[in-house]
Amino acid sequence: MTLIPLRLALLAALAVALPVWAETPLNEARSTLEKWVETRQLVSRTRSDWQADREMIEQTIALLERELAGVEEQMAKLGTNSVQVEKEKLEAEALLKRSNESLEQTAQFAAAFEVKVRQAIPRLPAPLQEILKPSLNKLPEDPAKTSMTPAARIQAAVSILNELDKFNNAVNIFSEKRQNQKNEQVAVETVYVGLGAAYFVNDANDFAGVGSPGPDGWEWTVKPELASSVRETIRIYKNERGARFVALPAVIR
Repeated sequence: MTLIPLRLALLAALAVALPVWAETPLNEARSTLEKWVETRQLVSRTRSDWQADREMIEQTIALLERELAGVEEQMAKLGTNSVQVEKEKLEAEALLKRSNESLEQTAQFAAAFEVKVRQAIPRLPAPLQEILKPSLNKLPEDPAKTSMTPAARIQAAVSILNELDKFNNAVNIFSEKRQNQKNEQVAVETVYVGLGAAYFVNDANDFAGVGSPGPDGWEWTVKPELASSVRETIRIYKNERGARFVALPAVIR
């Protein structure tokens, strides 16, 4: 009788403890499953977020690469431009140096020419001196101290040279006055053959002579015997006579 109640008590205790023991593994399994599901969801969200972030990062990288390429291109252009600018600067400096040297040479030439012209003026025919006056007035008084540009001085020099060349390569006739043997001023016509010789005669054809350039100016020699020849030359020049040979003396120095 004693054993039966004891068994019954044990069975009753086991019946009470069994649900508690069985419930613990189930709860743990349920908790584990929930955590696994949460983990899977977290992994899925992380993967999804990473996918979106990766696309954004790739686009950002592509944009930065394009910007970097643009910057490198601009830097290359700047480098090229700098080289070109430096090259052009050196070329400009070299051109400026050559120009200054040319201007200096031009100024030296003009100064030397102006000195020679002033020295030669007294030896030029008086009519030519009158022709040259406008150009001669443009020459500086002191070639070493002048504000005239080399270009202006060369222009004046060229003008003078043109007039000299024009006179020297032509036959020119001018009305002038010469002093006769009585120291009287007589109106004559003078034929200048270039810058080398000249012949004069008056209207009465009784006063004539020859001239040539000398160290202090033109020198005139009276030679009445040349009157007819000089007058004939003038008539041919004015188309009053047909062209023909006329003999006239010339002084060669």
